[in-house]
Amino acid sequence: MRIVFSATQTKVQPWLEAFRVALPQAQVQEWQPGAAPADYAVVWRPPQQLFDEQPRLKAIMNMGAGVDALLEMRTPPQAVIVRIDDGGMAVQMAEFVCHAVIRYFRELDVYERDVAQGTWSFRKPRRREEFPVGIMGLGVLGQRVAEAVAHFEFPLRGWSRTPRQVPGMRCFAGAEQFDEFLAGTRVLVCLLPLTPETEGIMNRRTLGRLMPQSYVINVARGAHLVEEDLVALLDDGHLAGATLDVFRTEPLPEGHPFWKHPKVTITPHTSARTLRDESVAQIAGKILALERGEPIAGVVDRNRGY
Repeated sequence: MRIVFSATQTKVQPWLEAFRVALPQAQVQEWQPGAAPADYAVVWRPPQQLFDEQPRLKAIMNMGAGVDALLEMRTPPQAVIVRIDDGGMAVQMAEFVCHAVIRYFRELDVYERDVAQGTWSFRKPRRREEFPVGIMGLGVLGQRVAEAVAHFEFPLRGWSRTPRQVPGMRCFAGAEQFDEFLAGTRVLVCLLPLTPETEGIMNRRTLGRLMPQSYVINVARGAHLVEEDLVALLDDGHLAGATLDVFRTEPLPEGHPFWKHPKVTITPHTSARTLRDESVAQIAGKILALERGEPIAGVVDRNRGY
């Protein structure tokens, strides 16, 4: 069994060593132009040339949960595309979202500004039942986030393209229930996969459906958000603020309005990082299962885009 590895902005050698330990029966090499035919490719944003030169791949193992960039490439049609289910990302995402929700709900951002100005202030406690949290995207990450937020006793709402049942959450599905989901949401969390149907899903119309003084948290993809529409709704007071970890252009360009907007908190695409040990164990396990002819989780439907 031969495996090629290609990942941009990644220290390759530790990954190669980890895969060689996990799969001692395999030949694991960093991909180089002209490499011998391989059975599997482990990738993160690889060059198109890899797929052009590897037409006989059985599977393409993506090192992240998002496969939107990979689906834009020409890949061997017989190769299944497999995404990471977790890779240590779920608990990180839950931490990040809970921090953002609580920071908004407890108005800790306001206290931070007051303290910076030397002001000792008091704000009336809020009622958490008035702050329903709505999560868009109920896959592995979305459900883990919902589980974490539930510990703080916020009302939970969830929306997905197809019906899901999540304990302790009121679930909505499909275009016909989307507006109803938005209308009862005060903290909107985006964890959707990026597809042609979800690109720009957070825009002036949809964000305008949220409860007044709502808050937006985007930890999915920058292209889900129409950035100028968010700024307009923040400026006119309909939205109270936003925490954004992903952007249409990364790094965020110098001079972008988000850098200095008083109602926007930005982080540099760091809400959840792929952890090497967890990811190698998961990918190696899936490769071995495929070799045995067993079904695996995380196989991407090319038509649906996730």
